[in-house]
Amino acid sequence: MVIPCVGAIMVDAAGRILVVLRQNAPASGWWSIPGGRVENDESDVDALRREVKEETGLDVAVGELLGRIQRLGPPDPDDEIWYEIADYHCTVTGGSLRPGDDAADARWVSPDELRTMTTSDGLIDTLESWRII
Repeated sequence: MVIPCVGAIMVDAAGRILVVLRQNAPASGWWSIPGGRVENDESDVDALRREVKEETGLDVAVGELLGRIQRLGPPDPDDEIWYEIADYHCTVTGGSLRPGDDAADARWVSPDELRTMTTSDGLIDTLESWRII
C-alpha cells in the first residue's frame, strides 16, 4: 500500500530551516520537516497548508516541488506500507510559530544545528542532495 504524503521545506532569510519534533509514530521523538498524509480528495497544496498550520501555527504559500522520496512505513502483518512524500518549497505568509497537533516542538534551526539533531531517516542526506542545506 502506498500512502501519499507531503512535506514543507521552509528556509528563512538567515538560512535556517523550519523543523518539528514528531510526537507520534512513525517518527516519534525525531526532528523532521512539517508535513503529513494527503487526505482523500485533497490536493498536495491543500494538504501542505493544513499540515503546516496544524503542526506549526504558520500559514504558507506553496511553491515548487523539490522532489519525491519514499519511506517504508511501520510493520503491518497484512500489507507493506510505503509513504510516498512530495516535498515542496514553502514560504511563510502569516501565523505565529508554535507546536501543535502531532508536533512536540517547532523551531528554526541552522544547517549545522540540524546535523546534530536526531532526524528522520534520510532527512539530512535528502536536504543536502537538493542543496537546501
